[in-house]
Amino acid sequence: MFQDKTLTCRECGNEFVFTASEQQFYADKGFQNEPSRCPSCRAARRAAGQNRTGEPRQMYDVICDGCGRPTQVPFQPRGDRPVYCRECFEQQKANRY
Repeated sequence: MFQDKTLTCRECGNEFVFTASEQQFYADKGFQNEPSRCPSCRAARRAAGQNRTGEPRQMYDVICDGCGRPTQVPFQPRGDRPVYCRECFEQQKANRY
């Protein structure tokens, strides 16, 4: 049903292949649009921590409810749930399953 397509990256202008398996994945997830950036530009954008507008992600300073150390989180805490640093969050997640 799907065939490999060659697309052009809007960021770097290089061509990249949108494989049939990637197209199937996009269809399964209900995505309407094809990717507009090549895999390396997508990875670089994620690594830079930028949102869709190209601005750096806003981080909030908090104190971890698990260990008491200062940390940053990408959401504004509301105060109705505990907030953990990465290490304590992973530990909480591992204890649940």
